[in-house]
Amino acid sequence: MTTFSPETLRLHLAAQREVVEEALARVLPPEGASPALLTSAMRYSVLAGGKRLRPVLCLALADICGFAGSGAERAEVAEAAAALELIHTYSLIHDDLPCMDDDSLRRGRPTCHVVHGEAMALLAGDALQTLGFEILSSRPAGESCAGTRAEAASMVARAIGVAGMAGGQALDLVETGRPHGGEEGRTLLRRIHALKTGRLLAVSASLGALYAGAPPSLRLEVERYGERLGLLFQIADDLLDVTGDTATLGKTAGKDSAQAKLTYPSLFGLEGARAELDRVLRQTREAALAVEGRDGLLSALATWAGQRDR
Repeated sequence: MTTFSPETLRLHLAAQREVVEEALARVLPPEGASPALLTSAMRYSVLAGGKRLRPVLCLALADICGFAGSGAERAEVAEAAAALELIHTYSLIHDDLPCMDDDSLRRGRPTCHVVHGEAMALLAGDALQTLGFEILSSRPAGESCAGTRAEAASMVARAIGVAGMAGGQALDLVETGRPHGGEEGRTLLRRIHALKTGRLLAVSASLGALYAGAPPSLRLEVERYGERLGLLFQIADDLLDVTGDTATLGKTAGKDSAQAKLTYPSLFGLEGARAELDRVLRQTREAALAVEGRDGLLSALATWAGQRDR
């Protein structure tokens, strides 16, 4: 039984990120593949680094829920998990465009549209999203997994569409700059965060349980954990935008405040937002315990998500 100290967790996440990086190398178009400008823009954004939290979460839940496939099957599940990173990266490329958040820095280097132009960045995002679904609909291979593949693609489509990430981004755009307050504002903020960030994180966890063949009751607990983790992650992001610096974050600090976005610090104040973070962290740990039955990897991940500095 592994005890996940901060150092143990760091080593575990590093090993899992290596698995994800290897899977990404297998599924991305190779350098120079035609059309070279497009594939270069895709690779530039995906291979810029990052936490790889979504695929790592998928693989973690597959193991926790008892995935028992062969080495080859595990490699295919890793590629399916990597599809989540492709889809996440597509969203970052589009989010950084001048017509959206207009950011020039992502993962510590110039954003895709700054380097490759707006049109090519838009196409790179489109191509990464479709490549993600191509992978989800083909891994794991075999007729016996056809139902699993169809369910996985459907789950992710719902998580990033109008009832998920795209819908959350639309609400965020509409509500930016408007006055908000009281419980109505807080309800709206939670909804935006749940859609924009929470749904894809929640489905990443749920996919791991799906690939492991977990029973419905366990899958429901996994989904609850993913939803809590997604909210926790976003509250921490809101706080880091206020308290962090650009060099550490790898993206422009203070953007939310400058654009008058609806965030936890803007509604709750800095100390109130920290109190909300602590409250959601407790809820996430409780959800982790319901899945694992003990303080293990999922609880350690929750602590890391709430206490990270980038």
